[in-house]
Formats: sequence, structure tokens, C-alpha cells
Amino acid sequence: MTHRFDPTSLREYDIRGIVGEALGTDDARAIGRGFATLLRRAGGHRVVVGRDGRVSSPELEAALVEGLTASGCDVVRVGLGPTPMLYYAEATLEVDGGIQITGSHNPGNYNGFKMVFQHLPFFGEDIQKLGRIAAEGDWESVEPGDEGTVSDYYILDDYVGRLMAGYAGGAYRVGWDTGNGAAGPVIEKLVKLLPGEHHTLFTEVDGHFPNHHPDPTDEKNLADLKRLVAEKNLDFGLAFDGDGDRLGAIDGQGRVVWGDQLLSVLAEPVLRELPGATIIADVKASQALYDRVAELGGTPLMWKTGHSLIKTKMKETGAPLAGEMSGHIFFAHNYYGFDDAQYAAVRLIQAVHVIGKSLTQIKDEMPAMINTPEMRFQVDESRKFAVIDEVLDRLEAEGADVNRTDGARVNTPDGWWLLRASNTQDVLVARAEAKSQEGLDRLMAMIDAQLAASGLERGPQAAH
Repeated sequence: MTHRFDPTSLREYDIRGIVGEALGTDDARAIGRGFATLLRRAGGHRVVVGRDGRVSSPELEAALVEGLTASGCDVVRVGLGPTPMLYYAEATLEVDGGIQITGSHNPGNYNGFKMVFQHLPFFGEDIQKLGRIAAEGDWESVEPGDEGTVSDYYILDDYVGRLMAGYAGGAYRVGWDTGNGAAGPVIEKLVKLLPGEHHTLFTEVDGHFPNHHPDPTDEKNLADLKRLVAEKNLDFGLAFDGDGDRLGAIDGQGRVVWGDQLLSVLAEPVLRELPGATIIADVKASQALYDRVAELGGTPLMWKTGHSLIKTKMKETGAPLAGEMSGHIFFAHNYYGFDDAQYAAVRLIQAVHVIGKSLTQIKDEMPAMINTPEMRFQVDESRKFAVIDEVLDRLEAEGADVNRTDGARVNTPDGWWLLRASNTQDVLVARAEAKSQEGLDRLMAMIDAQLAASGLERGPQAAH
């Protein structure tokens, strides 16, 4: 038996695709066989499995479990919940790895698999290896009757209890929007334990996402939450993506507090406790964040975009906190180091309490920067990394001030601009930030000039 995956489904950080086109139950079974094979060869044999609320998740879970047990691994199913609940199970139960079935923030017809292998992120070359093992049919086999066992473990209450452990925040009036994603049942239980007054939206899990798409980085998806905060005059609002590993927030006036701004708020109590600590953010984050971390006595570190890459860098540097523009927030301080929007939400309430100002006032005091959203341009897969190399060569020849951590991030007196290749799609990603609109226009002209010099233009935006 061999199996070939649709090559587009084997991504940098996970396996993902449109169900029935690029992904199906045969793929799930092959992922189970391959993952179990790698785990057994590394001396492990127990895997915890969770799933999000998509319509296709139960059938993919059944096939995945079949594959895992066929290659001799025991499976512990924790059922429906956000991805961080699976990460929590993998960190605290006696298991050797974990797999979450989730399409993350993609539309409802997508699904996929996020994996943890012996407490480390499973990505990049690891995922390619699953593809090769399947193509060769090089799977571990067991005698009939010796297949792995399957058991169920209800972990939701333990997880919610862990989110609340050591909570010392104040009582606030908060709106919560889980967008019919997998975080709903967790948030329903969490708000009963938190002090204050809490109003929830769309906590019923529904894989058709009938109210709005669960991606809090797109401002149009926050309209219902803004309405709730305004109508009830709440202190602030929190929103979650489809699998609960990305957090969005708005202040009491309905203004978005972006991922890098959230990180600057969350960093303050951490740096009071751990002066000088390293705080990591991705290359898309505002200069204002790096300046703020330094001002608070921390060591800011700019790193590559991608949750697996950030987790790896945190372990290497001992950073207690990291975050991405996209709303992934990673706490190693009093937690496990994985991205967990539910935990980040609890820590945000606590941070607002420790700082002693409203989130609205904190947002008011942030430096006013004019920046673009993340812009994406379609580019041929074979060209995407080459274009970045060409841009870097030209900038070097011009003597520009360039940071090469992940693509090209260029500092100028006006501010900065970024051009990088996406690891997960055939797009280039750009962003720019300045202190004035005129400055931003000059930065955008620089991006356009670089694209033009490589035979590209900033045409209509690629789908996000």
C-alpha cells in the first residue's frame, strides 16, 4: 500500500486543503500511519487526538485514528475543542505526540492537521517526510489483533481550570465572540469562573460559520462584537479564530487593538516580574512594539513569521512571551509556550488590571502610526523566493538599512516597509508603517519600485 498526497496540502506548518479536492479520509489515514511510524521509530507510542467544529472533522478524525492504530499507536481522543486544548493535553497527559484536526481560520470547506511530536512543533521537513513515507508505503505494521487501543478522555474542565489557575485580575465588563468556532464551549465555561460581567456571541459550534467568518484579523468580522460593546457599554471585546489559537481585541470605543499592540500590553506585567527578558515578535510587527518593549526594560527580538518558528526561537532564547501580528500569542511565562488565545485573553484581562488603566486609555497612549494592512500579491511559486533575493541584492547595492530576518524589512527616516515570501501560499506579503500619510506614500512607492524592477506590480490583492 502506498499513498500520494496532493502536494498543495503539505504546507510549511501543517497539512491543509479543501475537503474532497486536496484532502480526504485516505489522506487522514495515511497521515495517521506516517505519524505513528515516525513516533514508534523514535520510541513513542501514545498520541492524543482532538478536532475542531468543522462538518468534515469527525470523518477525518475516524480515518486518522484508524491509521494511527494500524501502525501500532495507542490513541487518546479528547474530542471537540480549540487547538490549544489539544496542545494542553499533549503537554500534560502521558503521551508522545498530538494531532488536531482543524482548518484553522480558513473557510468551512477546508480542513487540516496540526501536529506536535514529542513536545516539539512538527513542521517543514517533518511534514515532507510524511509525504515520502506514504509514497513509499514505508509504514510500520502490526499483526492483526495487535493494533493500538483507542480511549476517550474528557479534558475540557481541566483545561478551563488551567486557564484560570493563578488568575489575579480585576472584574471587567467584557464581550466575547467565538464566531461559531471550536473555542465556544471553552469560553462559555470560562466566563462563569471569571469575575465581572460577560456577554458572549456565537458560542454554539457550527462548521458552516453562519454569522461571520472566524478570523479576527479581518476587521469586518468584528462588526458584531463592536455592536455588542457599544450597546452594552462594555470595557472591551475579545474575538477568536476558528480553532482558538489567535486572539483579536477591541477597546471600549470599538477600536481594534492589533496583534502587536496586544503584545505590548501583555509584555508590561511580564517585564515587571522578569526585568530584561526577551520578548519576541514577528517581522510584520510595528516599530512601536519593539520600542515599547525596550522602554519597559525588556529585550525586543524580531523573528520570522510562523508559529512553529516562533516556538522554536522561544525555547532557544528562553523568552517568556512572544507574538505575531496575526494574533498568535505564546506564553512560556507560567504556561507551556504554545499559542493559546483563551489563555492570552485571561492574561490580557489581568494585564489591564495590573497596568491600572482601561484598555481604551492604554490604546489612546500608544504612538499614532499610519500603517497598511497586510498586502498580498499573487506570484508564481517558482518566483516567490527569487524575487525576494533580487530585492535584497538591489537594496544592498543601494546601501539601504535592511533587516533580513524574514524577507526584506527596510528602515528609512519615514518608517519601515517589508516584503517577504509567504511560506504557505504563492504570494508575496508586504506591509509598511510611517509617522505620516506622506511618509507612507513614499514607502509604498519604494515597494512598487522594487516589485517593478522584478517584473511585478502591486495589482489587485490576493485573497487573504
